[in-house]
Amino acid sequence: MNDPRTSIGQRGEELAAAYLEQQGYRLVAANVTLPVGRNRRGAIVNAEIDLVAYDQSTLCFVEVKTRSSDWFAPPQANVDLRKQRQIVRAARAYRHMLGLDQVQYRYDVVSIVLPSESAAEARLQIEILRSFWNEDKLRKRNWTERYWD
Repeated sequence: MNDPRTSIGQRGEELAAAYLEQQGYRLVAANVTLPVGRNRRGAIVNAEIDLVAYDQSTLCFVEVKTRSSDWFAPPQANVDLRKQRQIVRAARAYRHMLGLDQVQYRYDVVSIVLPSESAAEARLQIEILRSFWNEDKLRKRNWTERYWD
C-alpha cells in the first residue's frame, strides 16, 4: 500500500529532522506513540509526537506538516486545536514517563512545502515555528466566572 500522503509525510519528517539538527537542535526521539486515555467505549486512545528534540535546554515537541503545495493554505493550518490537544496529552505522558516533569518545554511546528517536480525553479520551503502554541489556550475555562463584565 503506497499512499502518496504517507510518503510525503515520511519525506517531510526526514527533512525536518535534518533541518532541526542543522539549526542546533539535538534529536532524541521520532514518531513516539503513547497512550493518552480511553474513549467513550473504553478503548485505549494513542497520540503521536513526530519529533522530540532539545533546543539547548528546552525540550521541544515538534509536529511536522508537509504539503506538496501551499496554494490553498500553509501546512501549519492543519495543526488545529484537536491536534494540539492530542500532542499536549502525549507530551505530558512522555515527560511523566521519563521523569521530566520539571524541565522547560515548548511546542514547535516545522512547516514544509515540497517543490513540485514539474517546476524546475521551485525550491524547498521549510520553516520552524517555535512556540506555535502553549497549553494556556487549551485549559478548560471556569464558566461560572462572568467574562463579559
